[in-house]
Amino acid sequence: MSAVSFLPLAPGARPHHAVVPSPLGELLLSGDAEGTLSRIDLLADRAPAPDSTAAPAAFREAAEQLTAYFAGRRTGFALRIAAAGTPFQLSVWQRLVTIPYGTTLSYGELARELGRPTAARAVGAANGANPVPIIVPCHRVLAASGALTGFGLGGLTRKRLLLSLESGQGAAF
Repeated sequence: MSAVSFLPLAPGARPHHAVVPSPLGELLLSGDAEGTLSRIDLLADRAPAPDSTAAPAAFREAAEQLTAYFAGRRTGFALRIAAAGTPFQLSVWQRLVTIPYGTTLSYGELARELGRPTAARAVGAANGANPVPIIVPCHRVLAASGALTGFGLGGLTRKRLLLSLESGQGAAF
């Protein structure tokens, strides 16, 4: 089980970042000077903010946990997240971190669990707006048919790799 803590964004905090190698490509971790994450992106898709300060030491714990996850030695994360979102998005993201490693849910199941049985599309939209994929495991949510649907961190190929890693089949890393 994850011990991810969702915190409010600090107003006016100067952005910091680190680049972490991963089997998915170089990950751009963004957040504050204390290592609280606010975004994870592929460096190939997004450059650091112009006013952001490189701070690899601040994100050392996140980098170590991600490395252990990709190596199959970690099944959850214990990190601080400062994610901006609507109350509904935050409720979806908080539920995502409780989906056990190696299991999946459908958008409809997640909507029903949140007490919004007709909100599968809204759950999908909140999933797509997740600013910290992998840590907040939106890749574990599938269509009702079991089909893979969008994944903002590099598309379905990378979603498939993460699910393969978690299923014990071993990803092609």
